[in-house]
Amino acid sequence: MANLEDIVALLKRRGFIYPGSEIYGGLSGTWDYGPLGVILKRNVENLWWNFFVEKRTDMYGIDSALLMNPKVWEASGHVATFSDPLIEDLKTKKRYRLDHILEDNEIDPTGMSIEDMQEIITQKRILSPDGNQLGNAAKFNLMFKTHIGSVEDDKSIVYLRPETAQGMFVNFKNIMDSFYPDLPFGIAQVGKNFRNEISPRDFIFRSREFEIMELEYFIDPKDWEEEFEKWLKIQVEWYVKILKLDKNKLVQKEIGPEDRAHYSKRTVDFEYVFPFGTKEIGGFAYRGDFDLSNHQKMSGKSLEYRVKGTDKVFIPHVLEPTFGLDRNVLALIFEAYSEDEVNNEKRIFLRLDKEMAPYRVAISPLLKNKTELVEKAKEVFNQVKASIYNVVWDDNGNIGKRYRRQDEIGTPFCVTIDFETLDNDTVTLRDRDTTTQERIKISDLIEKIS
Repeated sequence: MANLEDIVALLKRRGFIYPGSEIYGGLSGTWDYGPLGVILKRNVENLWWNFFVEKRTDMYGIDSALLMNPKVWEASGHVATFSDPLIEDLKTKKRYRLDHILEDNEIDPTGMSIEDMQEIITQKRILSPDGNQLGNAAKFNLMFKTHIGSVEDDKSIVYLRPETAQGMFVNFKNIMDSFYPDLPFGIAQVGKNFRNEISPRDFIFRSREFEIMELEYFIDPKDWEEEFEKWLKIQVEWYVKILKLDKNKLVQKEIGPEDRAHYSKRTVDFEYVFPFGTKEIGGFAYRGDFDLSNHQKMSGKSLEYRVKGTDKVFIPHVLEPTFGLDRNVLALIFEAYSEDEVNNEKRIFLRLDKEMAPYRVAISPLLKNKTELVEKAKEVFNQVKASIYNVVWDDNGNIGKRYRRQDEIGTPFCVTIDFETLDNDTVTLRDRDTTTQERIKISDLIEKIS
């Protein structure tokens, strides 16, 4: 498996992901998806949406606002408790995540209170990354605060959304009133979130602006254990069968009571074995009725569910499968990254499934300065493009360089139009993974690569 530096270099070189605001020296914790990256990310998102929403009859999709009434975040507990333990370098005044400082010193902070972590820092005389003495730890709220309207005062404060979940909870009543669904049912959303991470790290794994694919599945509380097990299997199916991650690199981590949210009876994190550590790429929590109950109290609006044809009324409980879109993309890239040797030269290629790859096929004339080859290649390109949308034209450099470029992009097939094509309407079809080439008829091309 490649290291993170190899991946970052490849993705920049091939137009997948660039540093944010790079011409001005960048902005820490921000990244821009380039032309190929945005296609790859959209492919992951579309497959997720198809799997969790479109193929089901019990799911409703929404797209809620980034800016919400600040009472939403009071009810959810974010204003009071959404914070990380922070510690300051006494010389440089730089601030660092306290748990990250311990991790960097090979100490597992799981289950520790802020006081426990502070004590270890003091006892072991751990220094900052710049080698200076560290001060006392404190809590730091992660929400980005801004103001709405023309006057900046306490009444105009709003927050950039730190999670997608609350948008689904506050729309629960709207979905009920519009669609009258039977329990169990879910609300799904894919969207941007913002957190003022003190120490963003590991490329797009931990950043200040990121996307979450998430659903809230509303259930009768008596069914939570059965539904939990069912949804646990569905999430494994997503990671292994759809995203095609190696099941041996996918870790289900049961979260103990000391590390679970106070409202959760069970939480399972899905982690992937990256070269920089085994890290969370998704989570699954049983949230009980914590959110709906708090929003009912704060808003004064009834968020109860009445079982049709009965007098049974209750606030539904919630199962919450969460998927970090950027983290899923990163895991997919690490999974796809491959190296071999062709003609005594190292070859790098992304073994992306044809449903995930930015381009399914690249079409090229053997020589770009031969008019008859270019015209025939364009004819083939237009014919394939009419049936398969993600086709790319490539005539830059010699044929060997084109193959290497498309290999690094992850394009499964390359089609070359040569002089034999002009005689018998056959083309050379090259397979990315094996590098084998075969002659096939143009009329058979679409079926072959579909």
